[in-house]
Amino acid sequence: MSAGLLGSDVALADRYDLALVDLDGVAYRGHEPIEHASDGLTTARARGMRLVFVTNNASREPGSVAEQLTGLDIPTSADEVMTAAQAAAALLRTRLEPGARVLVVGGPGLVTAVHDAGFVLVESADEKPDAVAQGFAPELGWAQLAEAAYAVQRGAWHVASNLDLSLPTARGFAPGNGSLVGAVRAATGVEPDSAGKPSPTMYRLAIERAGAEAPLVVGDRLDTDLAGARAGGYPGLHVLTGVSTARDAVLAEPHLRPHYVAVDLRGLLEPHPEPVRAEDGWWACGESAARVDDGSLRLDVRGTATVDTVRAAAAAAWASADAGLPVDPSTVPELPVGTH
Repeated sequence: MSAGLLGSDVALADRYDLALVDLDGVAYRGHEPIEHASDGLTTARARGMRLVFVTNNASREPGSVAEQLTGLDIPTSADEVMTAAQAAAALLRTRLEPGARVLVVGGPGLVTAVHDAGFVLVESADEKPDAVAQGFAPELGWAQLAEAAYAVQRGAWHVASNLDLSLPTARGFAPGNGSLVGAVRAATGVEPDSAGKPSPTMYRLAIERAGAEAPLVVGDRLDTDLAGARAGGYPGLHVLTGVSTARDAVLAEPHLRPHYVAVDLRGLLEPHPEPVRAEDGWWACGESAARVDDGSLRLDVRGTATVDTVRAAAAAAWASADAGLPVDPSTVPELPVGTH
C-alpha cells in the first residue's frame, strides 16, 4: 500500500465495508461526546458501513463500552466492541493451552477475557502462573505491580494489553498502562509482549469477526491507531479530534502516516481528494498548495486554510522526506482544524 495519502472520489462509507473505530479522542473524549461523532458514525452505518469499536482500554467490559456509546447517541451492541483485553487473551492462546495459570493484573474486562479464554486465574506469584496478563485499571497499586514483577522474575510470560504511556481524561493526560508496565519492566529487565495497538492483532480479530473484505481503521493517534493500520496493511483515517495534530501528521515517519485525513468523523461521509504534484514541485489539493524548499515547508493557501491544506502539506513533506530531505519541523506551523 502507498506510503502517501490515498484519494477517494466517493465517500469512505461507500468505499469500505467496515470501520474499525477508536474510542477516546474519536467517538468521545472522557465522558463527553465529540462534536459530529454521532452523526458521522450513525450516518455511515445507515449507508451500509459496519462499525467495530477497537480500544486499547482493557479495564472495561465490552457491554459497558457499548452502553456508554449508546448513551452518546451512537447505538452499539457488545459484539461491536473489541478491547485490548480480548486481544491479550487471544495472544495468550497462541502459546498456552486452556487450563494454564494466569496472574491477571488489571480490571474486570481483562479478568473476564482471560477467564473466557479458558485459563485458570491466580492471584499470587507463589501459585506459579505461566503468564502475567497486565492491563490498566485505576485501582492498581504497588502490591499488584510487585506481584507481577515476582512472577515475571520467576519465568512467567509477561503479556501487556497495550503500551500506551498516557491516558486521556477530562482533566488532561494521566499515566496509561504503558507507564505501569514500565514499572514491571524496570524491576525485571524483561520486555513484555503486547496485544494492543500498534500491534494489528485487534484489527485482525475484529475483521475476522465481522467477515469484512474492505476495512478502514479510524483513529486519532498516529503512534497507536495509525501505526497499527500501517503494520497490518490496512488503510487508516486520521481524525483531528484527539491526541495527534495535523502538524504531527505532516511530520510523521512512514510507519505512522495515515492514508486519509479528516477534521472529524464527518470525513467518513465525504470524498477525499488526492494531492497532485505539479512540475514545479508544488503539491496541490483543493485551494491549497505546498512545497519544500531546502528543508523548509512553504504553503500557498487561497482564502481560509482547510483540511486540504493539511493534505497538501503532508504530501509535500512526505515526498521530500522519502527523497532524503526531511522537513525542518520549525517550518511546519500548527495547521488549522475545525474547518472543511
